[in-house]
Amino acid sequence: MTTPGAPAAGRRVRGDLFDPRCPTRQLLDRIGTKWTSMAVKTLADAAPDEVRFAELRRRMPGVSQKMLSVTLRSLTRDGLVSRRVEPTVPPRVFYRLTGLGLSLETALAGLRTWAEEHMTEINRANEANDQNEANDQGVDGG
Repeated sequence: MTTPGAPAAGRRVRGDLFDPRCPTRQLLDRIGTKWTSMAVKTLADAAPDEVRFAELRRRMPGVSQKMLSVTLRSLTRDGLVSRRVEPTVPPRVFYRLTGLGLSLETALAGLRTWAEEHMTEINRANEANDQNEANDQGVDGG
């Protein structure tokens, strides 16, 4: 049974970030971490070449081995990254962006550009807000 106004089964839901089926929400749930965007950027910089796991970790300061592994597993599962294992001892594991991953990098590049253009303004707003909150606490004893 469907409710009035509910989309038919399998139909895409657009523009409603409050709906778990919204494509934008689903994507942000998957790629909304700094490590995901850093991994995509690092692999895009190397494209079309592959990058070994250890080299990816070196190029992503601060990422733990576990977090990088989880991130790459998720990106691989989503079809954004391909993984190749050479059967050596120990195994050598290589990663590269797929065509879909490269198209995501284009979108993320736009977000990085926006951040570079506006983070100073956002930081100023944060500082002003912090100052106003400090002043407000002094007024109400708070």
